[in-house]
Amino acid sequence: MPPPLQISIPTTHTSPSPSPHTVYNITLTLPLRSHILQKRYSDFLTLHSTLTSETKLAPPLTPPPKSWLRSTVSSPDLVETRRRSLESYLRAILDADDSRWRQSAAWRTFLSLPANLVAKPASSSSSSTAAAAAPGPDALDANAWLALHREIKSRIHEARLALRQREQASTTTEQHAAAAEVKAALVKAATGIARCEGALKTLADGDSWGGGLGDGEVRRRRDLLVAARKEVEGLETQLRGLAVKSLGPGGEMGSAVASGADKKGLWEGTAVASGGAGQGKGPIKTGRVLGAHKETERTRELDNKQVLQLQKDVMVEQEQDVLEIGKAVSRMKEMGILINEELVVQNQMLGMLEGDVDRVQGKLDVGKKRIAKIH
Repeated sequence: MPPPLQISIPTTHTSPSPSPHTVYNITLTLPLRSHILQKRYSDFLTLHSTLTSETKLAPPLTPPPKSWLRSTVSSPDLVETRRRSLESYLRAILDADDSRWRQSAAWRTFLSLPANLVAKPASSSSSSTAAAAAPGPDALDANAWLALHREIKSRIHEARLALRQREQASTTTEQHAAAAEVKAALVKAATGIARCEGALKTLADGDSWGGGLGDGEVRRRRDLLVAARKEVEGLETQLRGLAVKSLGPGGEMGSAVASGADKKGLWEGTAVASGGAGQGKGPIKTGRVLGAHKETERTRELDNKQVLQLQKDVMVEQEQDVLEIGKAVSRMKEMGILINEELVVQNQMLGMLEGDVDRVQGKLDVGKKRIAKIH
C-alpha cells in the first residue's frame, strides 16, 4: 500500500524580498490532495533544532551545512546540492522506523499538516512489541479524522455541482463529461467514508494511536458517516436516473434539451401554468399547509438529527456560494473603481486638450488680425 504522505522538493526559486534568498518548494502528496509549501533554508535549521529538543534525539540526517563563502542566489550548483540534501533530510524522517519525529508538533507545524498521519509500519527486524504498537493503514487521530470528513463533504459538494451541470447540459458530450466528474467525486467520497469507518473503530477502542473517544462522540461521528453515505447513494441514484431518462424508447440517446412535456410538468400547479390573474383565472391561493412536509430524496431516510445536520450543511454551502458571489462583486467593484479613475484621467486630458485648442485658436485670431492690418 503506498505511504499516506509523500514529500519531495522538485523546484526552487529566488525571492527578492525582504532580501534576495532561495525558496524551496516542498510538494506534499496526501491521500486526497496535494499542496506546495515554500520554506527557506533557515526554516529547515529551525526544524532540526526543534525536533532535537522535543524528542531528545537527533533526526537520522542533518541539514546541509551553511556556506559562508558562497550564496545560493548566485550559485545554481549550490542550490541544486542543497535542494537534494534537504529532500533527503525530509524523506529520512518520513521513512525512519522511529516515529517520534513524525509525531512531534514541530513536524506537523513545519508541513502544515492537520494532524498525525499514518506512521511507517515496523520492519521485520523490529520487536514484537513495536510491531503491535504500529498503526494500521486506517489509523487516524481525532483531528485527522475530522479533516478527512471535511474532504468527504467537499467531494460530495463537487459531485452535487457536477450533477447540476449534468442536468443542464445541452449536448451528449457535455453530459458524458459532467457524469464522469460526478462518478470520480463519488468514488473519492466513498473511499474516504470507508477509511473513516475503519479509523472510527480504532478511535472507539481508545488505544494509544486512536487517542480514545467517548461513546457520545463515536455515535455522533458514526451518524456523520451514515449521513454522508446516504448523500453519496442519493447522488448515485440521481445520476442513474438521469442516464435512464436520457435514453429513448428504443435505447437510443435522446436530446439533452428538456421537452415541452417536461417543461409543462415542471410548471404544473403554478401561476405560470394556470395563466395567472392576467388571463382571467386568478392567482393560485398560497398559504400555510397543515400536516407534515413532503419528503424529498435527500430527507426521506433521515431522522431529525440528520435532517438538522443536512440543513446545516446546506447553509454552509449557501454561505460558500455567497462568499464566492461576494468575491466576484468585489472584483467588479475594483474594476469599476479603476474604470472611474481612468475616466477621470481621460476627462482631465480632454480638458487640457480643450484649453490648448483655445490658446491656439486665440493665437490664430491674433495672427489673422495682424495680417489684416498689414494688408
